[in-house]
Parts: sequence; C-alpha cells; structure tokens
Amino acid sequence: MKNKILLICTMILFSFTSCSNENEGMNNGLKIPMANAAADVTNTSFRAKWNYVSLSKTYLLDVSLSPDFATFVPNYNSKVVTDLNEVVTGLDGGTKYYYRVRAQNESQISVYSNVITVITTGSSVIPEDPTFLKVKANKLANPFFVGVAIKANQLTSGSAYDVVLKNEFSSISAEYEMKMDPISTASGVYNWSAADKIVKYGNDNGINVHGHALVWHNAVPAWLKNFKGTDAEFALEVKKYITDVVTRYAGKVKSWDVVNEAVADNGTMRSTVFLTRMGPDYVKDCFKWAREAANAAGDKDLLLFYNDYATSDNLPKQNQVYVIVDALKAASLIDGVGFQMHNTYLSPTKAQIETDINKAVAKGLKIHISELDMAMNPKGDITTFTNERNLLQKAKYKEIVKIYNALPKANKYALTVWGFKDNESWIPFNSVDLNRPWNDWPLLFDANFKIKSAHTGFLEGLD
Repeated sequence: MKNKILLICTMILFSFTSCSNENEGMNNGLKIPMANAAADVTNTSFRAKWNYVSLSKTYLLDVSLSPDFATFVPNYNSKVVTDLNEVVTGLDGGTKYYYRVRAQNESQISVYSNVITVITTGSSVIPEDPTFLKVKANKLANPFFVGVAIKANQLTSGSAYDVVLKNEFSSISAEYEMKMDPISTASGVYNWSAADKIVKYGNDNGINVHGHALVWHNAVPAWLKNFKGTDAEFALEVKKYITDVVTRYAGKVKSWDVVNEAVADNGTMRSTVFLTRMGPDYVKDCFKWAREAANAAGDKDLLLFYNDYATSDNLPKQNQVYVIVDALKAASLIDGVGFQMHNTYLSPTKAQIETDINKAVAKGLKIHISELDMAMNPKGDITTFTNERNLLQKAKYKEIVKIYNALPKANKYALTVWGFKDNESWIPFNSVDLNRPWNDWPLLFDANFKIKSAHTGFLEGLD
C-alpha cells in the first residue's frame, strides 16, 4: 500500500513538473526569426524576407530610415504579416532603408531579428547640398584647411578648376610638380616653372600652400639616382636640394612633407637609394636640414610633416612610422603627421582610423589627412557607379570628416582631397601599381564637375 501511494505521488509530481516545463517553454517565448536580404528591389519598393519560426502564427515587420529604428516608415511599425515575406511599398528612390521582424503567436512575441539594410534603386529625390566645403569649414568653432591636390595647368584663371578651387578649397598640394624629380635637373640646376606657378597662385588668392614632397623614393631624378660620388657627397647633394627648395619658398609655402613613404608595407624601412646611401638616420637628417634652412631664411613658422599611407590597417607599418615620428619628436624636428588615406569603401574601419590618428594626437602633433580619396570599385565588381555605392561613399566620407572634425583644435591642420574629378583621379589610371584595370569613382565631383553625394557626406561630417 505504501509503495502504491508513493507511485501515485510520483506520478502527480511528474505531471506538475511537465506542466511547469511546458508553461516555462511558452514563457521563454518564440525563437528569434532570421531576416534575409531583400529581393525585388525597385525605385519605390522591395520584398522583405525572413525564415519560418516554429509555432509562430504571424510576424511583425518594422521598416525605418534609421538603423536604430527611432522612427518608422508609415504603416510599417509592427505591421502584421502572415507570410514569410512582404512587399514594402511607397518608398523613395535611391534611399537606404532598414527592416527587422519578430515572430508572434497570440500574446507571445519573440525578440527582434537581425537588421537588414536595403537601398532602393534609382536616384534620390533629395538634391545634394550645394554649400561650398571651405565656407562651412571656416564657420566651425575650430576650423581647418580644406585642401585639394592640383596640377599647374589647372590654375588658369577662369577655368572650371580655378572656379571650383576658389569656391570650395582653402589649401592646395601639388600632385607631383613640387617633388624632386621635376624640379632638380642636375646638381644645383632647377626647373622652378611649375612649382613657382603653384605657389604664386596660392599666395595671390589667399590659399594655403602645402609642399609635397621634398624626399620620395619614386621621384628621384636620374642624375641623383645614378650619382657616382661618395655616400657623403650624395648626402650633401640631398642637403643642398632641400636647403635650396625650402629657402626659395620660405614664408610662401606654409608646410612641407619632408619625407614621404619611408616605411615598407612589411613594417621595415623601405629599401631606397636614400636608405642605401645615407643610412638609417636619413629621415632625421632630412628634417634637420629642412628646419635649418627655414630658420636661416627667417621662416620660424614652417610646419614639417612626415607623410605615409595605409598605416591604419597595417599595424607593423603603423608601429614603424611611429618609431620614426618618436625619434623626430624627441629631436624637436617634426610638427605633424600626414595620413594619406587612400581608402576604399570597405576599409579601414572607423576604429582603426581613430586609433592610428590618436597616437599622433597624444604626441601633440598636427594631423593632416593629406591625400584622401575613396576607391569604390577595388575588386572590379561593378561597371557603373551604382546608387548603392554612391550612398556608401557618402557615408564613408562623412565618417572620416567627422573623425577629423572631432580632433582638438591644436591638432587640426588640413584635410586634403587627392584630386578634383573622378575621371582624372590616379586610381582608375593606375592599373599597373594597383592592378585595377577598370573604372572607379573616388572623388567629390564627377567627370563634369557635378557635386556627388560624397560632397554632401563631407559637409555632413562637419556638423
């Protein structure tokens, strides 16, 4: 009898436990749905899709213009859907939307799914912001120069380049014509024509002139590359060149990239004729000669920069750059660091850029984003500039300008875009070095000088 009672009690307890577990399973809610990439995207609609969730009877669909879903597209705030997809309509062309779903079974509702981003086709009906870049930058509490890379033949008064430059930019950097190769034709013999034109244009029009660059391994004139004298005599030739250039433009060129790209991609000192013939301290020597020349010419305000590329997402290279920078800083020879920022829409990340730049900020140095452009076709996967890439470019330009604009006043110098128009950028034409024999659209203006969404993104980064 006792065993029988024990058996009955056990069965009752099992029954209560089963009911409790069943209720607990219901209270835990439905499984989280998985949202899938949108399909059938048009100018004004797309099909939102998601996976089936067991026990769900309906789904709740949210669509928003912001990733945090602070607001909702009309009629798409927890819209009840009985299928595994829904055509979202009434949208604007060329616009980025976000959607998410929840599973529902009567009073039970799951947590939110992942968020899917979709950009409608066509063009946005919202016009680009026509505000001039330098006008907005100059109104900032902590303004900075907005620069552009130029060629001497673009500086003809009244040309399209001249008009855009004077309206939009407050600083110029010579794309190539102020490097050693075009200036120095022999020992002590110089061709100043293009450089003089660039400097005079800037000075005459109240535009800052940034000198680019005194020493670069890809701009060594043949006579110096093949120099037959001793290493000491070679060093004296470099010193003479730096001294003569800095002296000629003292008070007219406000800053110089003294040495450009001295670090290889593997994080070692780049093997160049300067390293081979002048030794591992050649960078420091070049800065010393530039500083001495400026002081002798009475130019106590000249800013000296070290300039390099791809340091944000290449830590070995970044570390070696800062070894150089630290040595120059210890010798009181450097004022700032140039971060070229030949980026793509895929990399580097915001966090990588901030980490890289903030190292220089912590050292009290000025920051020059010196050669900014944004490759939108690094893999050659598109043949025309799609609206999706257009909006991604806008967002990336906004991101990097916002990073720069947030810097302390003392660390700001200039943010320079590397060229005027997409069709004249170095990126589409550099198929050998970049291995990209296809088109690209990296800049703020299209081939006809029409402002792009990237230009608007730049302006939004100044907010």
